[in-house]
Amino acid sequence: MEEKVSNEKAEQQTEESAVQENHLIAERLAKLDKLRAAGVAYPNDFVQKDRTGDVRRLHGEKSAEELEASPVEVTLAGRVMLKRVMGKASFMTLKDGTGHIQLFLTKTEVGEEVYDFFKKMIDIGDIIGVSGDLFLTKTGELTVRVKTLRLLTKNIRPLPDKFHGLSDPEMRYRQRYVDLIMNEDTRRTFIIRSKAIAETRKFMMEHFFMEVETPMLHPIPGGANAKPFITHHNALDMDMYLRIAPELYLKRLVVGGFERVFELNRSFRNEGVDVRHNPEFTMMEFYAAYKEYHWLMDYTEELLRTVAVNTIGTAKISYQGHEIDLTKPFDRLTAKDAVLKYAPQYTSEQLEDADFMRKELVRLGEPAKEDAGIGALQMAMFEATTEAKLIQPTYIIDYPVEISPLARASDTRKGITERFELFMAGRETANGFSELNDPQDQAARFKAQADLKAKGDDEAMYYDADYVRALEYGLPPTGGCGVGLDRFVMLLTDSASIRDVLLFPHMRPEA
Repeated sequence: MEEKVSNEKAEQQTEESAVQENHLIAERLAKLDKLRAAGVAYPNDFVQKDRTGDVRRLHGEKSAEELEASPVEVTLAGRVMLKRVMGKASFMTLKDGTGHIQLFLTKTEVGEEVYDFFKKMIDIGDIIGVSGDLFLTKTGELTVRVKTLRLLTKNIRPLPDKFHGLSDPEMRYRQRYVDLIMNEDTRRTFIIRSKAIAETRKFMMEHFFMEVETPMLHPIPGGANAKPFITHHNALDMDMYLRIAPELYLKRLVVGGFERVFELNRSFRNEGVDVRHNPEFTMMEFYAAYKEYHWLMDYTEELLRTVAVNTIGTAKISYQGHEIDLTKPFDRLTAKDAVLKYAPQYTSEQLEDADFMRKELVRLGEPAKEDAGIGALQMAMFEATTEAKLIQPTYIIDYPVEISPLARASDTRKGITERFELFMAGRETANGFSELNDPQDQAARFKAQADLKAKGDDEAMYYDADYVRALEYGLPPTGGCGVGLDRFVMLLTDSASIRDVLLFPHMRPEA
């Protein structure tokens, strides 16, 4: 009964809020009509000369006496976030892309006509341009004494309540523009994201990698086991696929003689959406000739450590109640050893027993293919029992050939590839391996993948004859790795969901 009353009360509050919002919108539209009638609705001739962040940096430490003795004139533009009308003198808070500052308006300074316009026509959320000089209030706050004011853009929809902000996650993701206006934490997240990507690019170029761009529309999807998005090219009358990974094109470039290449790329996979997955995501893939997977692991460690320090100032990251330490060498375990370490209820003998693992996976509610070998079953056991426990950076190494169609097979261990995946905070963050450069072996593995696809495996790879042809020209011994930048930014910003680090995450249509 109490729950029903609570739901009814919430619905009533929602209806009342909608009515109030519609009333405010109507009022603001009426103001806009007056502005249009005056011919000045959306002016575009205001010149912003200063930004609040620079003003604070250059003049924030000056005393009231210094500002009075040597007046500082500023011309600012931004959004009104607070408005307090107090008779003949009023205050506003102006926010631009670098911060915020207080504005002080008086009828004496701006004139009666402008002051009256301010009181009647300026609303919270409007974008204005002002000029004036700096002074300190009695409480020591740096403030602009406004001399001129112009309304540049009329806000029609009222901003969320300033005390509660924008807290509904779905609204934040759908209306990211409002989220960025209201939430400083959101702005900080995307500033960190931008810096992390810039630092990644800087690190790669300092290590003599060349940045390249490869196609996003592929005639044959490849580079990963994933279900692609399909589109159609009208002029060529052929189906094409959004890139699931740039791998095969990047390795073609190594064949062509570019020995170190990388790409900061958008990739697409037609899969589910959850806190770790979005159908469109950002990776950084890199390839280095004459390097193998041990070198790749060392390099990836150094990359992530350096980007963290240069982006947030530390390689010890606070994430969802854990401290993830990138300063120490990352652990390196096989899937079997990881299960034995983190799920000690299992024995080494059990993890070599295919029948036991199949039955155990069924008990755990996980799929277990009947034709899966020991290595693939061990990986399935790892994913079911251990992956989520790998909070500290851990490389899982030496993957079986049957689930690594592009990785080089070990010369000393049958059925094993020179491959690793990096796990942090219980999820995969990077995937790399010594590249398979034997064209006949690659052709055979492509054929095995094609056979799986013919049997109904939507995520199996296609046979790529041109890539095999490229290998026939000679791919030098090469190591390659892909780093999930979205997931790494989640760590740097302490974000629980991948949607928190994507400016415009994909969502179901609004009802």
